[in-house]
Amino acid sequence: MLFFTQCFGAVLDLIHLRFQHYKAKRVFSAAGQLVCVVNPTHSLKYAPTRCATVQTSAEQGVLPPCHHHEAVHDPQLVPCTCPLFSCPWQGHLEVVVSHLRQTHRINILQGAEIVFLATDMHLPAPTDWIIMHSCLGHQFLLVLRKQEKYEGHPQFFATMMLIGTPTQADNFTYRLELNRNQRRLKWEATPRSVLECVDSVISDGDCLVLNTSLAQLFSDNGSLAIGIAITTSKVHNTEDEM
Repeated sequence: MLFFTQCFGAVLDLIHLRFQHYKAKRVFSAAGQLVCVVNPTHSLKYAPTRCATVQTSAEQGVLPPCHHHEAVHDPQLVPCTCPLFSCPWQGHLEVVVSHLRQTHRINILQGAEIVFLATDMHLPAPTDWIIMHSCLGHQFLLVLRKQEKYEGHPQFFATMMLIGTPTQADNFTYRLELNRNQRRLKWEATPRSVLECVDSVISDGDCLVLNTSLAQLFSDNGSLAIGIAITTSKVHNTEDEM
């Protein structure tokens, strides 16, 4: 009975995954778009966040126990860019992608336009949904976070980070699009570099921000489909030619 129950549960999970994939295809029917179903992960580093730890320790005049300050003095090394964990890893930008895939099992999708389908939006905050997006010869990190910026009022924050330098990030533009029930909402901006802290980007509000009622308006049975498109920045191309 135990074996049968486990097998039956696996079949139900597969059916649920296929159903979620179908729903995303129905919402975003453009030919050639790839759909990535992303399950939520409860963050393990919110007590407190890595950036808050560094700031608090600096105010007290005590160095934090991790090696974050060593990375600041050595520009060749960067800390782990995964926002889900307080990971002590640090290394060169060239190996960040392999670290995220091998250590944190972050999925990666290829293509100029993809659909990010976040499931189980009803789960309590803090919760993260994260994937890597490979296109135009670079890798990007898409982070969707449910977080209470004010107590009792959870919000959703979505941002795109380039796994590269801030100068490289300025050469791109990303667009996040929600489209459901004859309603459309778009956010377009320049991606931030992973050398910056994801927590700071969310705290500054420099990203797509949805309150609970707005997220429910665009969700479908607890899942939120976000269309993602990345292009090169025409402004920077014009400036380079001049």
